[in-house]
Amino acid sequence: MTSAEKNASMFFSLVMTFQAAAMQQMGKLKNPISDKIERDLQQAQLSIDILDMLEEKTRGNLSDDETKLLKSILQELKLNYVDELSKEQPSTEKK
Repeated sequence: MTSAEKNASMFFSLVMTFQAAAMQQMGKLKNPISDKIERDLQQAQLSIDILDMLEEKTRGNLSDDETKLLKSILQELKLNYVDELSKEQPSTEKK
């Protein structure tokens, strides 16, 4: 494995680690340690912010595949975050 291949693999692992963390923090995945659904939207926002920062700092230095992966994961996480945030807002509509 070349250095570039190793770095690409580690980059994918890093991004996927923050993706999994954010999904757990939003309550979309079980915490593997406690085996429970846990929600901490502040932590989820931090995980998403870290990926946003990573995207900004690495812009122009990533392969097309790395860029696509990071952008698609950020989009997915942000949509899920907004969905979870909307669940916390009291509904003004009576059902």
